[in-house]
Amino acid sequence: MRTFDLAIPSQLSAALIPDLLLMGGALALLLWAVWRKESASHQRSVGVLSIGLCVATLVAVVLMMFERGVATDGPIAVDNFRWMADIIILLGTIGAIALGIDDNDRAGTTTAEMHVLILLASSGMMLLAAARDLMIVFLGIELMSISVYALAGLNRRSERSAEGALKYFLLGAFSTAFLLYGIALVYGATGTTGLHQIGLRVVEQELFTSPLLLIGIALLLVGFGFKVAIVPFHMWAPDVYDGSPNPITAYMAATVKTAAFAAFLRVWLEAFGGEFVSWHRAVVGLAIATMVIGNAIGLVQRNLKRLLAYSSIAHAGFILVAIAAGTEQGASAMLFYLLAYTLATFGAFAVIVVLSRGDAPVTTDDVSGLWTVRPWLALGMTVFMLALMGFPIFGGIGFFAKWYVLKAALQAPEPQTLLAVVLVLTTVISAGYYLYVIMVMFMRPRREDAPAVGATPAWTQFVMVAAAATILILGVMPDLAVRYATVGVPRLTAPANVAKIAPSQPAALIR
Repeated sequence: MRTFDLAIPSQLSAALIPDLLLMGGALALLLWAVWRKESASHQRSVGVLSIGLCVATLVAVVLMMFERGVATDGPIAVDNFRWMADIIILLGTIGAIALGIDDNDRAGTTTAEMHVLILLASSGMMLLAAARDLMIVFLGIELMSISVYALAGLNRRSERSAEGALKYFLLGAFSTAFLLYGIALVYGATGTTGLHQIGLRVVEQELFTSPLLLIGIALLLVGFGFKVAIVPFHMWAPDVYDGSPNPITAYMAATVKTAAFAAFLRVWLEAFGGEFVSWHRAVVGLAIATMVIGNAIGLVQRNLKRLLAYSSIAHAGFILVAIAAGTEQGASAMLFYLLAYTLATFGAFAVIVVLSRGDAPVTTDDVSGLWTVRPWLALGMTVFMLALMGFPIFGGIGFFAKWYVLKAALQAPEPQTLLAVVLVLTTVISAGYYLYVIMVMFMRPRREDAPAVGATPAWTQFVMVAAAATILILGVMPDLAVRYATVGVPRLTAPANVAKIAPSQPAALIR
């Protein structure tokens, strides 16, 4: 076990080795991307090098994880929660770049800017997952968001893409203002931006009812709500997801959500654990609204990208249940859920990449009778839909993801029975659109005017097969992932004297 003294610059740099590797490699690839003339082969070579950089960063993260390092109080965390979040982020990054290589070829795009922007966005996400200071949270969000704004509008020939990128930029800037004002008010109330120090001062100075702190927490909740697309801060998501290139939509729906939720949970339970009663009801209400509205509107969608957009909103509500539990078990369940959701989302979008033709949306009519012409493609989509729904065995890891969230909710010191009931009921509602996609693939004839389904490109096939295999393997042996998701979760506990000052707080939040 290695101890990092984050007050020493060299030790701080050592704790940031994976992040610095990805950032430095992204800048080097940026120079390489603009150095040579644009061409399809150059676009592919930059994409392959980007995947190689992600694999090298992934190896660095795994080595840091098995080193089992710990750190003194500082602006970044050194724990397995950070490393597991990084692994999920890097898996999503590899998936987005792999799909982007083939999607660029299909669209005739010869620029390599997509791959570099994805790397820069992912470096911001990794910084966000490591942040234990509100200023580092803000820095990570900005590095991530600015890159993703550009990625959403990459298809400059599409009006839908331009409209979605503009909406995303305006609402993203609006949400950033909420975050910044929230950080300022929390700093004004506590005199610090460090998460652990905030938690200490809330207790030591008895700030449980401080109006300045409570307003700051509310503004931070709104800011994070926009970033993870929870109701009623979800209005940007359907149009942005629909207008963005397919790989970028998958990246925003899964990987951006992973990073934002990792920071959300760490801030909420490490800095504001002592304010559990103050924010808990708000999070419960947002979770219920997100689960119900996301799934209800998803029922009427026939555009597959918009269907998956509302599915993404609904899943944000499911993940909020884990945060509302307010325990380390909830943190572990959230990580496992994000892994399952990332795999299923990228697999589903790999199928959409194969079916896409120009800028026309892929609808449920386009997958009608898919079983008769491309049976393996239909089987893959079935696995991904069942995983998103949480169906046992054939949905693989998706079932256990929901199961662990339910366990975390029901086994919390204050059992979240209402959230558990709503989660189960809305999962039943979600079957209406997940099973509909499966039904039209297997039980409806292929339309006579349906376009021919081309061959599956190599990188897209790799994403599809890897996602489906991992979903099914972890559905049989979930312990392969659970053992790492449950070790070294962040310091979510409040100081010991919370029990004396605020006895109504859940026992799991008391050290």
